[in-house]
Amino acid sequence: MPSVGDIAPDFTATDCQGAPVRLSALRGRRVVLFFFPKAFTLGCTIENRAFRDNHELLRGLGAELVGVSVDTQRTQCEFAKEEGIHFALLGDSDRTISRAYDALWPVLNVDRRITFIIGPDGRIEEIIRHEVRVYRHLDDVLRYLRAHPLPDAPAP
Repeated sequence: MPSVGDIAPDFTATDCQGAPVRLSALRGRRVVLFFFPKAFTLGCTIENRAFRDNHELLRGLGAELVGVSVDTQRTQCEFAKEEGIHFALLGDSDRTISRAYDALWPVLNVDRRITFIIGPDGRIEEIIRHEVRVYRHLDDVLRYLRAHPLPDAPAP
């Protein structure tokens, strides 16, 4: 698994608006990259709604939000539409991104609930893991972003 201080593995995928998402193209901005097991499941829906409801706050703190699960892109887009999610949701059915971040449960072959905060230089600044307490990801992301503001980000 990539560690704090490592350059985050690059990837390219397509979001639900049909736009390409390439991690290296987001350099210069902080990225909150979160993995979740499955769209439309209770815990993942709660987690995605929390990120959705705080998307503008996260952007105000200088962070771009990207969610990934092993669902197909079609399923991700149906999920995004049903839940009103406007940040990038990526389907990783071939598990390329998930393997690069060592985010897969070994036997279940779905993503663990893990969040990477990636700095403007492309290095991993923080890794957050909570399998059951889904709200902790957002809480810990907000705590981190507020404690480590970017020089040009507005004050929280």
